[in-house]
Amino acid sequence: MNKSYLLPNRVIGIIGGGQLGRMMALAAKAMGYRVVVLDPTVDSPCGQVADEQIIAEYDDREALQKLARISDVVTYEFENVDYEALQSIEKQVEVPQGSELLSITQDRILEKAYLESCNINIAPYAVVVDREDIETKISSLGYPSVLKTARGGYDGKGQVVLESAADIDKAAELLKYGSCVLEAWIPFEKEISVIVARNHDGQIETFPVSENIHRNNILHQSIVPARINQEVEQEATAIAEKLAEFLHLQGVLAVEMFVTKSGAVYVNELAPRPHNSGHYSIEACNISQFTQHIRAIVQLPLQKVELVKPVVMVNVLGQHVEGVTEQMGDYSRWFVHFYGKSEVKKDRKMGHVTILTNNIEDLLVDLEETKIWA
Repeated sequence: MNKSYLLPNRVIGIIGGGQLGRMMALAAKAMGYRVVVLDPTVDSPCGQVADEQIIAEYDDREALQKLARISDVVTYEFENVDYEALQSIEKQVEVPQGSELLSITQDRILEKAYLESCNINIAPYAVVVDREDIETKISSLGYPSVLKTARGGYDGKGQVVLESAADIDKAAELLKYGSCVLEAWIPFEKEISVIVARNHDGQIETFPVSENIHRNNILHQSIVPARINQEVEQEATAIAEKLAEFLHLQGVLAVEMFVTKSGAVYVNELAPRPHNSGHYSIEACNISQFTQHIRAIVQLPLQKVELVKPVVMVNVLGQHVEGVTEQMGDYSRWFVHFYGKSEVKKDRKMGHVTILTNNIEDLLVDLEETKIWA
């Protein structure tokens, strides 16, 4: 029997005070752990529910060392953590996700190369360092293509679609942020993702495949079970499990993928932490992605995941807050989550709504009829 797991009342440090950190902290607190978060924002979403918050930038070495001193284990909620700063505390405290995984997933160039080395199917791509590179390499990749910054992009930021040569000047503006990746456009029929968890003992568990619908490059809805055939479901799950093994994952990993009309599956991106497309698991599964992540990093055995009921998760952006707050009293089946962000902004993720259902198609119609997300 494993007796090396972290006991309750010990401290979990979280780098990042956003909504993912908040939901990690809530899961950890429910299991009896104490939580300290490091984030530069006073009264951050995670800070509101943590036992303590260290107000500091993510690359503040002194603050990170303080977090390491008072924590028994440290985790992170997003990829934009300074790799070298994180590496500097690994000798002081256990960081199960590790800095190496971070270094791969925070740089699209390294991530693409890694996926290739694992024989994972990805879109044809080229590394671009200047405008001439775009003109040269798009001749082989063709139009449309997508230019993405190697670092820092999220929710569609840091990328430009090139439909023709007329778009090269606009795309070249991204080069001021550093090297970029030019990807061939995959004519996908669906976007899906798999959340996979692995612990120190090598136990792997996956969550059901999520079908993801985006609007303006921001996740709008996650539908589970995904409306895909069994072969695609099995392949997507197998890819996620393979990557968890290759990466020696400890924690959860989100694998975002494209599915073409013919059923081909391409990996688009990796996220080495809980993910927006896994929020449905809080109500729809016997264990949430956040609790599974905490179990993995404290070296507890993982729970086998079961989908309790079909589900739709819909994001609440700044422009949806008023509609949700006005109508949430009309729908007893809605599980409404708000993240505690002080400032409401258009396209900013302010919360999400999860709805369990016996009929996905009817529910999607009902959501449209609310006019909140029109």
